[in-house]
Order: sequence, then C-alpha cells, then structure tokens
Amino acid sequence: MPTDPPHDPAFVDVVEHLGGALGDVGIARLPARVFAALLATEDGRLTASDLSALLGVSPAGVSGAVRYLTQVRMIRRERERGSRRDVFVVMDDAWHDVLMQKDQIYAPILAALVIARREVGEGTRAGERMQLSVEFLEFIQREMDGIASRWDEYKAARG
Repeated sequence: MPTDPPHDPAFVDVVEHLGGALGDVGIARLPARVFAALLATEDGRLTASDLSALLGVSPAGVSGAVRYLTQVRMIRRERERGSRRDVFVVMDDAWHDVLMQKDQIYAPILAALVIARREVGEGTRAGERMQLSVEFLEFIQREMDGIASRWDEYKAARG
C-alpha cells in the first residue's frame, strides 16, 4: 500500500467495497468502513484523523465507530509513541476473536429464548421452535471450541 492511503483511489475502492460487504451482512455502516480501512492498511494502524480523512466522516463518527469495534474486540486502541494521539490497530486475527466471544454473543440470546419459551408455553408449537433454537445455539457454542482448536492447528501448520 502507498504511504498515504487516504489519497489512493484504489485503496479507497477496496475500503468501500469491503465496508459495503460487511454492512450488507449487518455490521453498522461506519464501523464496517473503519474496520475495512484498518484491515486494508499495510500495518493495520490508523489515527482517528486518518480515518476521518479517508472515510470523509466527522471525528465524532469515527469515535463512535472505533468505540464499537473496540468493544467487540475487532480493534484495539494504542497510544502513538511520543504523542498524545491514539492509534487504532486491527487485530491480526480479528474474526477469530469476534466469533469466539460465545458468552457475549449467545448467552443473552439463550437467556431471552428460555424466558420466551416459558412465557409462550413449553408444550406449544412456538415453545418447541424456541427450544430448537436453544438447542441449536448450545450446539454451536460447543462446536466453537473445536473450531477454535482446529484453527490454531491450521495457523501453526501454515507457519
């Protein structure tokens, strides 16, 4: 990547295309674009000012987007050496970290399903659908441990 990616049209196209794809699957538009920008830079690091210029959005917009991405552990905030400026850094294995957050992702949904199942009646058709949903999410939670282990093996084998 060039040293000044915000002014490279090809870089901007990559960011907008990837950000759009992430937005299409449900990630909020601006966090998706911020994540795409960080993922596409060579060193995976940009300041809020860089992000604002690149994406053509306000510093407040960047602030909200990076707060969200930090909370879901897709990026982290670091202090720029010798400066008071923050630098936002994409995690090399961001998807792994996000998808392995089983407790944060599934626990609230499971709890809501259990309560809803009880409210609609466990023996009702709706209750049976909710029970199947509970069992599926519990199955996914168990399977994620195996997936994480196989991923670690894969990464070790690739070098």
